[in-house]
Amino acid sequence: MAGLLALSRTIDRINEFIGRWVSWLILFAILVSAGNAVIRKVFDTSSNAWLELQWYLFGAAFMLAAAYTLKQNDHIRIDIVYGMFSRRVQHWIDLLGHLFFLMPFVVLMVIYFVPYVSLSFHSGEMSTNAGGLIVWPAKAILLVGFFLLALQGVSEIIKKIAIMRGDMDDPNPFISAHEQARLEAEALAEEAKAIAGEVRP
Repeated sequence: MAGLLALSRTIDRINEFIGRWVSWLILFAILVSAGNAVIRKVFDTSSNAWLELQWYLFGAAFMLAAAYTLKQNDHIRIDIVYGMFSRRVQHWIDLLGHLFFLMPFVVLMVIYFVPYVSLSFHSGEMSTNAGGLIVWPAKAILLVGFFLLALQGVSEIIKKIAIMRGDMDDPNPFISAHEQARLEAEALAEEAKAIAGEVRP
């Protein structure tokens, strides 16, 4: 297990570095978007290349940060019953979700995009818009994004198994909905006692 945890830490470091670096693409995309708007309004001209560059940058930020977001456990989820379970049951839900939903999906995407990107690269595919950019870098970003997400999925699976085996501490301790409600009720009861004590003559 020590070797697998070392692999998990390496994957985490890679995606941590990429995720933090990619955040700067958002700023660059905003600057490109603002510059394109100024050129269009002030000089009454525009370029499809600048517009497509803006799309590429936002797409790159979204795809390349997906693995980092998974590592941080920040993907959007709709929690109906998850929060009602014990932490161990939640780990099982996460593990099975990674194994049977996340990993098959990202592996299929990687398999699908390899020939897709290769064909685009070797054919020198260009945008259908006049003055547009070459297309293969945008498609390659999709491939890289899904590959990084697959790697992070492996890391998360390793960590979930290690946590349930007791080989590592839970990096994201979570209080169940029932436990949270109980703690809030106790805090309110203590606060009410304190207020009653202050009011009593």
